[in-house]
Amino acid sequence: MSFARTLCAALTALFIAAMPARAADVTVFAAASMTNVLKQVGEVYRHDTGRDVVFSFAASSALARQIEASSGADIFVSADTEWMDYLEVRKLIDHGSRIDLLGNSLVLIASAESKVNVTIRPHFDLAGALGDGRLALADPASVPAGKYAKAALITLGVWDTVASRVVPAENVRVALAYVARGEAPLGIVYATDAKAEAMVRIVDTFPTGSHPRIVYPAALTKDASPGAREFLAYLSGARAAAIFAKAGFTVLKR
Repeated sequence: MSFARTLCAALTALFIAAMPARAADVTVFAAASMTNVLKQVGEVYRHDTGRDVVFSFAASSALARQIEASSGADIFVSADTEWMDYLEVRKLIDHGSRIDLLGNSLVLIASAESKVNVTIRPHFDLAGALGDGRLALADPASVPAGKYAKAALITLGVWDTVASRVVPAENVRVALAYVARGEAPLGIVYATDAKAEAMVRIVDTFPTGSHPRIVYPAALTKDASPGAREFLAYLSGARAAAIFAKAGFTVLKR
């Protein structure tokens, strides 16, 4: 009996050792504006494949610098091409894997209860609409949403009237929160951010020609794990595209 038990235990150990190891988690560094939608995609991916994806969300600028400083990310999804270019020239991403994944639009928001009403056009009275308050936007010095916002306001001839009243946030979701909490009467964020937050409303949408085209590129990092390529392909597939479209993103054709 003892021999049989020993043999059974040995065979069980051999069987377990022979089983394929569980796929390692894929780590994705992604722009803060993708927080809600990528979490949804990750859940569906886990349902479809049984594999997990770990996300880290922040400003694209902060994530790119983190990738430059150390390893840890398998995939980078930026809210603009500049920060992806920043990593590419430093040979920190896999150039062949790079794709333009999504598009977005830029909007002026107020709290859901606000009565502010203004039409975005050249030289519109944004300063007057702010009253005694300040304008919330992601840091225009480095964060894509803030850079798009500043470019739009410059194009429309409005930047100089509000530059001193800007509250620069560390990322677009923080700018969104300032308006949602009533800490700023107006803010500039992506349309998808406004759609994801019930405490704000869209006042108006910026003309597409007033700022550089909003593009979200995605790529494998140079040290990406084997499973990362599969998830990047999943992001380009029909299942993810449906989730992106429902969240308000533009799915770019490739």
